[in-house]
Amino acid sequence: MPLSGEAIRTMNYVDDISVTLRRILAVLPSLTEEERQRVSEHVKGAEPSYESVVAALAAKK
Repeated sequence: MPLSGEAIRTMNYVDDISVTLRRILAVLPSLTEEERQRVSEHVKGAEPSYESVVAALAAKK
């Protein structure tokens, strides 16, 4: 069954998120411990989170 344009766009968004996460990982070694802690807190508080999206996908079965 072919995918809809919306499904393909959504998958492209996931690819964009992966690129962003790779960029974050690349920069982490250059951050101080305090900066890493602040970034960590910011990521943990971000909504919607990656986990909430995965949960929403699982719930829509």
